[in-house]
Order: sequence, then structure tokens, then C-alpha cells
Amino acid sequence: MIRGIRPLLRGSTYSGVLFAYCGAAASIPLLPFAMVAALAWRSAPYGVQAVLALLVWAVLISAVGLARSTRRVLIACARRLLRVPLPDPVTGRQSAGSSGADRWRTPLWLLLHVALGWTGGLATALLLGAGVVLPGNWLSGQARVTLFGWSARVSGGWSWAVALLCLLLVPALCVLVANTLRWLAPRLLGPSSAERLALAAERELLLAERNRLAQELHDSIGHTLTAATIQAAVAGEVLSADPGAARAALRSIEESARAALEDLDYVLGVLREEPAGTAPTRTLADLPELLDRLRHAGATVEPELSGDLAQVQGTLSRAAYRILQEGLTNALRHGAGGPIQVRVLAAADGLELSVVNRTGVGMCTGRGAFPTSGHGLPGLGERVRLLHGELEAGPDGPQHWRLAVRLPGRVSA
Repeated sequence: MIRGIRPLLRGSTYSGVLFAYCGAAASIPLLPFAMVAALAWRSAPYGVQAVLALLVWAVLISAVGLARSTRRVLIACARRLLRVPLPDPVTGRQSAGSSGADRWRTPLWLLLHVALGWTGGLATALLLGAGVVLPGNWLSGQARVTLFGWSARVSGGWSWAVALLCLLLVPALCVLVANTLRWLAPRLLGPSSAERLALAAERELLLAERNRLAQELHDSIGHTLTAATIQAAVAGEVLSADPGAARAALRSIEESARAALEDLDYVLGVLREEPAGTAPTRTLADLPELLDRLRHAGATVEPELSGDLAQVQGTLSRAAYRILQEGLTNALRHGAGGPIQVRVLAAADGLELSVVNRTGVGMCTGRGAFPTSGHGLPGLGERVRLLHGELEAGPDGPQHWRLAVRLPGRVSA
């Protein structure tokens, strides 16, 4: 019983009815144009003129529904008044695949919307009128109901019962009208099959971009924090004995933090969907700076750079920098000291990268060990796979670990 009454107590029921009545009211300005078209055929019978006026009226309402702005307004109103979750309509290239049947969904919604509004409004007025008039007519001895030529006499206490029934039917009619609109909205105002595909593709691109940004943030911030932690430890150890080395380590921490803040600001701007600045572009040209920061952290780096790194195209150069950054970060975190061998070979047919470090118990174990997310190597594998490259990571002899990557030379920017 309570479950049946619950829709009568919802505010969305009556806001939905208001939405229906507004649709009927909005169609009134088009009615005079339809009547003028019908009256132009003066020789036609009255019934034919009425039907012609209704047809012209329906055509004019449908024409309004063909405008893209009309659908946007209807979707916004349906979300607010009907409480129906509807996505914004896709536009531009995304809606290019919509069929002709899809374009007529909004005009059909408008026609049904207006029809429900007029039907519900007239029925509500008749029921309210009957509920108010019948008891008064009974008191005056003239209790008679007349509707469209049909007449019935209601006498005695039956007039009060019929009046009460009419008044109770009004909220029930409101529930029917609101629920009908709520059922129609997803089917006629919701996304079509082509739009759903476009929305799915858009979400896929958004997720791919966010995953890429997460990988960029992992590479940049992870390396910076690792290097800064080691540099701070080195500065603390040599502060008294070698103040110059300590100051150099602190300057390196400052430079690393500035670079990381640029990356962080850009990524957060994209994730918040705010206008972001130009994306930081770290390429192989920035590799010497990266190696210098590692040296300030106390690491011994033995680079072997071959080929013209400046000729490596943008996408490949950026990816190579991030791969080397991740490899060097892992060498700092998990290495056992000793030299870190970095090899970069730029050839016409591709790019070869490798990072080799000693393994065993090093400075990053024990209480001061760095926490690991476990996403480093999987993220590198995904990056290399997207570039159609090859990745090898594993032991290189009994005391070394080797990361080797080969990337093809032709990669679309």
C-alpha cells in the first residue's frame, strides 16, 4: 500500500507534470500558423479543416525538434525535472554517423511530449472541475455530468463519491504522465547507437590519456624523489667536511624539484580538465642534465652515447628519455652502488638503450628503503609495446641487472 502511494509523494512526479504542461504551453505560439494554413482551404468541411490544422501543427512542432539546440534544452530540462540521467548530446564529427531515424527521435519526443501535456492538462482540468462542481450541483438539485454530448445524472450522495473519485484521480494522472515521460526520455532523448559508440570511443581516449599521464607522473616524480632523497643524504654526510659538495647537492635537489613541479602542474591541469600550459618535453637532449643529477646524488654513471641523438624524432626521443629515467631510478633504488652503465645507440633503423647496474645489498635497503609501486617495469613494457619495440629486463651475470630496450626508427609523432 505504502509502495503504491510513494510516487504520489515524490516531488519529481509533479515537476515531471510541470515539464509536460510546459511542453504543451510552448506549442501554443505555433497553433495560429497551423490554423491559418487550415482556414486557407475555406471550402473544406470543418472536420477536415480541424484535421489539417492538427497535421500542420504537428509538422511545425517536429521542425522545431530538428534543431540541435532544442535537443540540448530538452535534455537539460529532462535531467532536472524528470530526474533522468541523460548524457549531453554529442556534436560535430562524433554525431556524423547518426542515421536518419536517429535524427527524428527528438521531433518524435516533442510530439509525444506536447500530446501528453495537452491530454494531461485537459484531463486534470476536467477532473478538478468535476470534483468542485458536482457537490454544488447536488445541493441545488442539478447534479448532471455532460461530456462531449454524453450526459449522466448523479443524485444523492453519489455526487460526493464521484467528486472525491475525480479529485483522487488527479494525482494518479500526474504519476501516469510523469512516468510516461520518464520512460520515453532515455529512448528518445538518450544517446543513439552511433552516439553510444562515439561516447565509448571518447571515454577510451580519455582513459588512455590519463593512463599516459599517470605513467609520465610515475616516471618524473618517482625519479625526482629518489634522486632528491639520496642527494639530501649525501649533503647531510658531507656538510661539515665538504660544504661545497653539500651546496652542489642542494642545488641539484632544487633543480630536480623545479622540473618535477612543472610535470606535476601540467598533469594536474589535465586531470582537472583545466586549460594547461605546454606539456614539458623532456627528450634525449636533456639526458646530460639527468646524468648530472645522478652524479650529484653520489652515483657513478658511465655513459656511452653513439650516433646523432639530436636527429631522433620527437616521439621517439621523449619515450627514450622516460625509459632511461625509469631505468636509472630503479638503479638508484635497488642497486648496490658501483658504476651505472648507460648506453644509447642512435642508428638509422632504430634506437638501442640499456642501463646496467650492480645488484645486491645497497644503500636503498633496510629501514631507509624506497617503497615500490610495482608499476615501473609493467609501465615501461606498455610504453615500449605502443612504440612497437622490444624490452628485456633481468639479471646480467651474477652481480648485475640489465634493462635493454630497442625501439624502431619509424614511429609516428
